[in-house]
Amino acid sequence: MTFRDILGLALRNLVQAKLRTALTTLGVSIGIASLAGMVSLGVGLQEQVVGRFLQSGVFDSVTVTNPAILGGAAQIIAARGRGGLRGEFNGRGGTPGNPQAQPPKLDDEALKQIAALDDVREVYPNLRIPVEMTLGEFSRGIAVNGIPMSARNEGAFQTLTYGQFFPNESDRACMLSLNLAKQVAEKDPGSLVGKDATLSYASSHASGKDVDLGIGFQVHRVDLQCRIAGIVERDPAGLPIGGGPPSAVMIPQELAKTINAEVVSDPQSFLRDPSQPPSYNIVTVKVKQAKATQDVEDRLRRMGYTVFSVNDALRGAKNAFILFDIVLSLIGSIALAVSSLGIVNTMVMSILERTREIGIMKAIGASDEHIRRIFLIEASVIGVLGGLLGTALGWLVGRAINFGANLYVQSQGGTPATLFSLPLWLIASAIAFSIVVSLIAGSYPAARAARLDPIQALRHD
Repeated sequence: MTFRDILGLALRNLVQAKLRTALTTLGVSIGIASLAGMVSLGVGLQEQVVGRFLQSGVFDSVTVTNPAILGGAAQIIAARGRGGLRGEFNGRGGTPGNPQAQPPKLDDEALKQIAALDDVREVYPNLRIPVEMTLGEFSRGIAVNGIPMSARNEGAFQTLTYGQFFPNESDRACMLSLNLAKQVAEKDPGSLVGKDATLSYASSHASGKDVDLGIGFQVHRVDLQCRIAGIVERDPAGLPIGGGPPSAVMIPQELAKTINAEVVSDPQSFLRDPSQPPSYNIVTVKVKQAKATQDVEDRLRRMGYTVFSVNDALRGAKNAFILFDIVLSLIGSIALAVSSLGIVNTMVMSILERTREIGIMKAIGASDEHIRRIFLIEASVIGVLGGLLGTALGWLVGRAINFGANLYVQSQGGTPATLFSLPLWLIASAIAFSIVVSLIAGSYPAARAARLDPIQALRHD
């Protein structure tokens, strides 16, 4: 018998038992739908959690800190209490002791060296500058955060609640957090777009209004006018390290560097040598791919910097979701196991009904292998149909649940999300798994049919 003959006999047998074939296929489809639905739930949750973090740029970032600078302010205050401010610290605000033992400074030259490393896409300082913001009758002390132009359409800036991103690097524009905008104009925060806000800070340069601190130092008050370009839903910098006010205002990175070079924000600022380039407390290093984060971290540590990232959290989250998917797959496989018993039952019943037919085929020359192939093809056809119908059913159920869940989330003021995700690889895997399960379930009936004695089969009524 040729393969075409075997395939024709298998399809004819399935068509003759339409109801039984349809019920068995439906059972397989329900099992595949439950399995695909459970796994798609895990995939959807993983995309929501891990995917959004990846889009936010968190996992392709490395944070570099300089302990000497971060601890400088506290050391200066302690030194002043001992009466040895200038006696214990050098003119650049360094730490006491041997300068050779100090970690490398995070200045513009260091940023260029870091940017030259392999797999590094961008390097910029994290500038959080304390200022006083005045807008109409609103006046409050806040912190401005320097934002590079590369952050456009990334993270918190993927969508702006009102307005737009900075037009260019040199523009004197700013963006407000939605929370701050509501404090200024609770009823209509979007109306602030286009208005000018005044950012005031204490400068060490001889400009603006002189202010005597009464402790032997004199600073100059600088008022900077910034046009509000947009309003962001959340603060992209999160909680400030070491406390301090939230960075509810964002300005272009170059403008932030200009202010940072002259602002007086702590006692160490008075000791800064104006002829020397400023050093930064924290620097963000963007890598080209998230998988290169660990390699960049290792190279930065060898350079003497203190480095940390959330790359380990990403790996932990992925491992957790893998275990979650396995548990969901086991739960969904229960229905598929039940449906596989239906395939066994269908095939066994088919053997009993077609015993005489099997005997005739063997009598005219069909081998045991031919009989086995007929039943395996029947089982695989049921698996293919059940897999296709099951994935379609799982997709429809997932879409319905997504629609209902998003309606409820939106009614509660939340952001819509995709809970069930059915990618192409999952569809192909579900169909392939359905075929494999069907072949395994049909292997026993096929072997039983192949072992039938043709003489006994011909005597069967």
